[in-house]
Amino acid sequence: MRQQQKYAIDNLSNQNQTAIDAIPTSQELAWKIAEAADDKKAADIAILQVEDVSYLTDYFVIATGFSKIQVKAIADAIEEKIAEQFQINPVRVEGKTEGNWVVQDYGEVIVHIFLPSEREYYTLEAFWGHAKRIEFSVSK
Repeated sequence: MRQQQKYAIDNLSNQNQTAIDAIPTSQELAWKIAEAADDKKAADIAILQVEDVSYLTDYFVIATGFSKIQVKAIADAIEEKIAEQFQINPVRVEGKTEGNWVVQDYGEVIVHIFLPSEREYYTLEAFWGHAKRIEFSVSK
């Protein structure tokens, strides 16, 4: 009986450690989000580290889609990849119905997916110009 209890406790401990190991850092999460956007051919992907200049979040991931359908597809791909890899869903999603500008709030990472006209109008990179830009290499 004691051996079964010990096995159950050890097994539970291993499961918890695995769950803890699966939790990404905010930078890893931002990178995986950018990769998912790139997989759907998002353009001009930018990762901004804003944790030193904002209390809202640690990172922004900003991307462009060239149609409302592509913007929605990018958003869907991000949600699917992050849920699959980390079992994390966005706290809130805005703009997906319209498809001009989708915002996904993952807590420590906020994602902005724009149509080109919306991205040019709001110029988030200029507004957060004092944030550190993380280099992201896109697929070929």
